[in-house]
Amino acid sequence: MFRIILIASIFLSACAGNKTTTETTTLNYTGINQNNAIFEVQVKDGVSYQDVIDSLKSLSEGMNFVNPANFPIGDHIRERGVDPKGIKEVHSFCNLTMGTDIFMDHPEFLVFAPCRIALYEKQNKLFIGLARPTYDLKSIKNPTIRAQKAAQQLEDALIQLMNKASAGEI
Repeated sequence: MFRIILIASIFLSACAGNKTTTETTTLNYTGINQNNAIFEVQVKDGVSYQDVIDSLKSLSEGMNFVNPANFPIGDHIRERGVDPKGIKEVHSFCNLTMGTDIFMDHPEFLVFAPCRIALYEKQNKLFIGLARPTYDLKSIKNPTIRAQKAAQQLEDALIQLMNKASAGEI
C-alpha cells in the first residue's frame, strides 16, 4: 500500500510540475511576471546612484551575500569611443547557504552563478534589474523540489535587497 501511495505521489508531483498555460502574462503575489527572465525596479526619486551602491553593499552583507565581482560595462563601452548613454553595470552576488541546495542537485546550474544585479539607466531613470534564479532554473530538466525552493528563496532575498536599495535604505 505504501508503494502505491509513493508512486502516486511521485506521478502527481511530476504532472503538477509540467503544467502549461495559455496566458501571456502570469503574475504571482509580488507582481513578478513569471514569463520574464528579468525583474526590474525603478530607483526612487531623490535616491542617487551612490546611495544605491552603498545600500546594495551594506544590505547584502547583512543578508549573508558576498559581492565577488562588479563589471563596469559602461566604462568599457566608453573606452571604445561609444557613449554608453548612462550607467551600465553588473554586480554579482552569491549566497552559498541558499545556492548550495541547487548546485548539489544540479551542478550545471553553476553556469548561472553568481546571481547578477544590473544597474542601468533608461529614459533618464535609474533601474535595478535581476536575472531571476527561478527563471534560470527552468533551463534545468526536472529540477528537484529542494532546488526549486532554494531558487525561490534566493530570488525573494535578492528582490528584497533590490527593493530596499531602490529606496536607498542602509
